[in-house]
Amino acid sequence: MSRFDEIVEGYKPKTDEDLCNAQREVMQKVALAGLRRGGFFKYAAFYGGTCLRIFHGLRRYSEDMDFSLIEKNSDIHIEDFFQPVVEEFDSMGMPVMITKKEKKKFGGVESAFLKENTEAYDLKFQTHKTLKVKLELDTDPPLRFSTEQRLIVEPYSFSVNCFVLPDLFAGKMHALVYRSWQRRVKGRDWYDFEWYVKKRIPLNFSHLSERIREFNNADVSKEQFMQTLKERLMKADIELVKQDVLPYVEDSRDLEIWSNEYFVQLADLMVVE
Repeated sequence: MSRFDEIVEGYKPKTDEDLCNAQREVMQKVALAGLRRGGFFKYAAFYGGTCLRIFHGLRRYSEDMDFSLIEKNSDIHIEDFFQPVVEEFDSMGMPVMITKKEKKKFGGVESAFLKENTEAYDLKFQTHKTLKVKLELDTDPPLRFSTEQRLIVEPYSFSVNCFVLPDLFAGKMHALVYRSWQRRVKGRDWYDFEWYVKKRIPLNFSHLSERIREFNNADVSKEQFMQTLKERLMKADIELVKQDVLPYVEDSRDLEIWSNEYFVQLADLMVVE
């Protein structure tokens, strides 16, 4: 049994879906290890739902890996750090292929958040089915965020430079409010929103306003944002929200209380700084 399979076995997957989720998460951890060995985190930080899952115990699985440069720099490219990632997977007994993801092939959800200077790649490997993780790096990111070193112990112990929780929250709220709904509502945004509020994580509005300004070319006040958020929460089809996130949650009972009114009440509990 390879080292990769040993770590997956530690998740104790019960279904084929559990197995795929576990394998994808181990892929993400190995990718982080390779990027760390290559020195990537001297220049970049990890954020998004996968960061929240791996480093803060979010009770849902996540697919994509989102990174931001700490400072705007068009000379830093994530592909320059792929060799140590490939070597890391080789050492785990699980060869991978990394291919560039062409932006023109993205659907409405992804393209709504991709700028011309966002790099995206697919990391793939074959088990009983092909698994894929998308890696994205923003080389011209919205700033006014803070980072911290977070420990991970698989496939071995190392630290990763990550956004702090109030700035992770800001990124998630930008996604929830401004992400395109062209094909489906992304219920994973809603799940994470609930997690942040229940954990009493404050929202860094300074970073959120930077994201809105750069991605959406708009300046909004806290009051305007909260009004738009509540409108978004009331407008969505809550059953479609649940359907999207259900394959990724550890316990479906977490969704029983979900309703539009429930999420509006959660919005009233937010701490916005």
